[in-house]
Amino acid sequence: MLSRSQELPRDFDDLLSGESVDELLTSRGVRTPFIRMAKEGTLLARECFVGPAGFGAEVADQVDSAMVLAQFGDGATIVLQGLHRLWPPVIDFVRDMVDDLGHPVQANAYVTPPSNRGFDPHYDVHDVFVLQVAGRKQWWVHEPVHTDPLPSQPWTDHRAAIGRRADDAPAIDTILEPGDALYLPRGWIHSARALGEASIHLTVGIEPVTAHDVMAAVLDELAAVAEFRASLPIGDPADAVAGTIATAIDVLRMRAAELGTAAAARLADRHARRTRPVAVAPLATLEAIDNLTADTAVRWRHGLHATSHRCGERVELRLPDRTVSFPAVCADALAQIQRGDTVSARTLPGLDAADGEVVIRRLLREAVVMVGGTDR
Repeated sequence: MLSRSQELPRDFDDLLSGESVDELLTSRGVRTPFIRMAKEGTLLARECFVGPAGFGAEVADQVDSAMVLAQFGDGATIVLQGLHRLWPPVIDFVRDMVDDLGHPVQANAYVTPPSNRGFDPHYDVHDVFVLQVAGRKQWWVHEPVHTDPLPSQPWTDHRAAIGRRADDAPAIDTILEPGDALYLPRGWIHSARALGEASIHLTVGIEPVTAHDVMAAVLDELAAVAEFRASLPIGDPADAVAGTIATAIDVLRMRAAELGTAAAARLADRHARRTRPVAVAPLATLEAIDNLTADTAVRWRHGLHATSHRCGERVELRLPDRTVSFPAVCADALAQIQRGDTVSARTLPGLDAADGEVVIRRLLREAVVMVGGTDR
């Protein structure tokens, strides 16, 4: 799918620009693997563009801007990876996409010198939106040779078939200009070349949940079923495999609801591991804890995944990496906070202001809530 800036007037300068790229390369201490360089289908050795940063910063893999300049001037593409961890406008943009799509999202930038290309025809194992930021780039898109590839099925497994497909007439042959966007479903083969000026584009990758993911989560749950932990009998492997599959089908029929619920929880945990909530400010948070009042406004940390469980006289807030426990009387207050409402100790249901301060102070220290009434 191709979207032209003339159809919906826009640009992507608010996300990235040439000045942004220079700032990342000169002032942000970028290290590998957040930077790569490639030329005509070949990745450059990291020694070609990174090195130690001198006294007090002897880390050996920090970007060397002069070396990058030399390689870029010689036709190499700069790849800035993981901008959703490095560059504030992209951090916010990706966070919003995660909210809208419900899938993990990443963002990389590709900066290609005039009349050059970085990579051979290939496909990605995730969906991609290409956002043209600056310059012009010609794109060739071909139909898949391997439909809907999984992360374990990279394009290099089909290198020869991709080479043959790239010799066919492309499904899309177009030039992207600033403000244009191109959607590439996973598996679609693509390559690109900058035209008469340097090109900058963002690739925004979306990792979908597949039926294979669901079944893998269900199979993981079968580890709790004794029949599937037993060794297979000695004999014809085909008979043993057939019997195991038949048993699995029976178990799935009888325990579909139970296994489905457990598998959904596994997938939710996976999503939590692949996404990150908004960052907390440690110094400001400790200051807020010290100065907390009954009217200090706080809100759930945006993007933080958690579940609440009643356990006797306690209520547990189960986070991806730990569990925080409170008296059961706090259940209604925690539920309101978890809904995303802006609250204060004075407004928490079921608690007086003094108890509310204790709860909020604990949640601030555990990085569960943040001060203020906005998402960020």
